[in-house]
Amino acid sequence: MTINSSTKDTALDHVWFHVTPPKSLRAHNGLTVFERGEGCYLYDEAGRAYLDALSGGAFVTNIGHGRSEVAVAYAEQAQKLAYVTPYSFVAKPTADLAQKLASLAPGDLNRVFFGSGGTDAVETAVKIAKQYHWLGGDQKRTKIISRRGSYHGSSFYAMSITGASHEYNNKVFSPLVPGCAQVPSHNCYRCEYKLAYPTCGVLCADMIERQILHEGPETVAAIIAEPIPSAASIYEPPAEYLPRLREIADKYGVLLIIDEVINGFGRTGKMFACQHYGVVGDIMTMAKGLTSGYAPMGATIVSDKITARFDATEGRESGLNHVISFGGHAASAAAALKNIEIMETEGLVENAATMGAYLFEGLETLRKYPIVGDIRGKGLLAGIELVRDARTRQPFAPSDLMMSKVTSHLQDQGVLARTFQVVEFGPPLCAGRAEVERLVESLERTIQWFMKETNIQ
Repeated sequence: MTINSSTKDTALDHVWFHVTPPKSLRAHNGLTVFERGEGCYLYDEAGRAYLDALSGGAFVTNIGHGRSEVAVAYAEQAQKLAYVTPYSFVAKPTADLAQKLASLAPGDLNRVFFGSGGTDAVETAVKIAKQYHWLGGDQKRTKIISRRGSYHGSSFYAMSITGASHEYNNKVFSPLVPGCAQVPSHNCYRCEYKLAYPTCGVLCADMIERQILHEGPETVAAIIAEPIPSAASIYEPPAEYLPRLREIADKYGVLLIIDEVINGFGRTGKMFACQHYGVVGDIMTMAKGLTSGYAPMGATIVSDKITARFDATEGRESGLNHVISFGGHAASAAAALKNIEIMETEGLVENAATMGAYLFEGLETLRKYPIVGDIRGKGLLAGIELVRDARTRQPFAPSDLMMSKVTSHLQDQGVLARTFQVVEFGPPLCAGRAEVERLVESLERTIQWFMKETNIQ
């Protein structure tokens, strides 16, 4: 159904959309105007319902859409006190949220620096790591090691340590921040070493140690890692991978930053994905599911070891030389507290584990199709890699337009997903069996359709 939408026209004229090329927005299913959301569903201006298979499009709305309780909590706090500066003022919801996050986080992660979203949470983490070493007399420890295929945000520093789209970012925005080294990731399906797990000995983890030795341990400040990279292919690590990173970091006096911006708040079936592997970072970032998109907020939580060094310092250097105007925003903190309360009282983390298992059970039945190369993920975070030939793992060529065609065909069926290297599913954590079954059935129809489009038998 075609709609002459003044909202769409206004948006095309005046809204600068993130990442998406302007011409793509004018293509079929290029831009959709939504009016409301409820649970796992979004409704466009014509009233058509869509199953939101990506939690608002970016793994954000973990509790689902339309939760009036969160809106009320935000509004009541905003009416009472919306904002005070994060320099030396605080509102009660902000202090309560920091305490709550400390109780939820693993290990001795106890002090929280609040920001506006995931990108600045990562930026904050890197600056904390560098100042921590500076205060300890290790002024040469400035380098950050990350993995190819990772995504850590879009500010200049976060973009420089991001492995996804690195070639493009380096081409357009060069020079990137110096001192950012990237090593191959743990994508076993696309292993850069052409090895197979477990006979590989998890070489990808050992390569981080080799990179530290190559750079000089005395120059490396931190390793940053998403437990399950999510914005670029979605792949779970081997069981020993993250524990090995913890061991390497401790061996060389390097800090370990765990990026839980997407993975956190129940997405993988535990409150934080690192809990699947028994690993605690020195610093952990979070955002997205922290408020489920009902208010902008990010956070960086650090261990007692980190805060002890800052607290023991005298003078200006004892404070983190970093400020985000809306950090700890009182109304956003109230929304976050209500969001977490809903997660806990409704058992949404446990539901993500249960429905995630059901989702993967359904997705595994699709391996019978010759273009289904790999199925991977954890909880309600799933990636399905489509390839021209599953036996050889040959990817589709750009001219096949697999990414745009698959995404659009799913949307034509009323399912909102995203396809980059893989078809990505990450519905709200309140998804039930009906939503999971619809995802699998819609993807199967899309696979069948795309095989005909590309003359694959």
